[in-house]
Amino acid sequence: FQRGVGDTTDIVQKEMYSFVDKGENYLTLKPESTAAVVRAYIEHRMDSDIQPVKLYYISPTFRYERPESGRQRQFHQFGIEIFGSDNPSADVEVISAGYELIRRMGIKNVKLHINTLGDVKCRKKYNEILSDFLESKKDHLCSLCNDRRIKNPLRTLDCKNENCQNELKTAPTILNVIGDECKAHFEEVKTLLTAMKIPFIVDTSIVRGLDYYTKTVFEFIAETPNFSGTICGGGRYNTLVEQIGGKKTPAVGFGAGMERLLLIQGDKEILKTCDVFLGYRGKEGKLKAFTLINELRKQGISAESDNMERSVKAQMKFANKIGAKFSAIIGEEEIINNKLSLKNMSNGEIFEVDFSKIIDIINY
Repeated sequence: FQRGVGDTTDIVQKEMYSFVDKGENYLTLKPESTAAVVRAYIEHRMDSDIQPVKLYYISPTFRYERPESGRQRQFHQFGIEIFGSDNPSADVEVISAGYELIRRMGIKNVKLHINTLGDVKCRKKYNEILSDFLESKKDHLCSLCNDRRIKNPLRTLDCKNENCQNELKTAPTILNVIGDECKAHFEEVKTLLTAMKIPFIVDTSIVRGLDYYTKTVFEFIAETPNFSGTICGGGRYNTLVEQIGGKKTPAVGFGAGMERLLLIQGDKEILKTCDVFLGYRGKEGKLKAFTLINELRKQGISAESDNMERSVKAQMKFANKIGAKFSAIIGEEEIINNKLSLKNMSNGEIFEVDFSKIIDIINY
């Protein structure tokens, strides 16, 4: 973690749980998961598999931080990683997965911020220019920024101190320094995002809190009543596999805290994920309803029925409470005609459809 995350980062300097156990083993609780996934990629020789290799993780994570809303010392992080491709399309595939996740969870007021950090050569050139700028501002920066400007100038841009942020507004941006290859890479990322209708903001203050990032970096930033800040972030890390002991391998991914996403989503939204509720009258109706919901679930549709032997009226009330998008009641008449009346719960529109066509209306 010290090699990959960076020894000037907050995680390594202030937040990492490291200790000697009773067996005199030196242990560290996992502060983030990308470095661990990279180690697994190397150890299990996934570089010999067909590339790119696409992985995901769900893992408990530990950081010594001040507990507050949306921030715990133990939390659960999940993410995705793509190894073996330096193509901008891999960057966009990762970003689009995060975008779609947030959309499906119904989280509003979230904006995608993107930036590029260039490659190692770009970073070296930019650090020299940035160091000169920071030297002129040293009397107005906090002690942490003054420490970072010497050890790792880029990290100063991640400072949360309001006074430092004001001083850094006029800092030179890396967009004016990156080489042609890195610039072309970033332009293609923007072109693909635009083509996929994923809105974004180019934000040169986005540098992420870890040292292993190269080229594309991004954050999904939320402004909600429950939380303000980053809810999902990531980027490209083309040097990390080699740094940890593997072959030179381009890679890109993101990480997100599960508890934070659920906090932002809000309790009232969690259960409202039902595509269709199929109620019933009588034993034959019940048999047909449960047969249909089983078939719909096989096709990726979230379908529910009644397990409480409610009346028809109570079943429809239940459909409304769980946020079903469509609902219908199946009885003897519907079975004879092989049709049901599918109701759009948001506007009351009724669709007379064959049992086999339910999915067409839901997906329309």
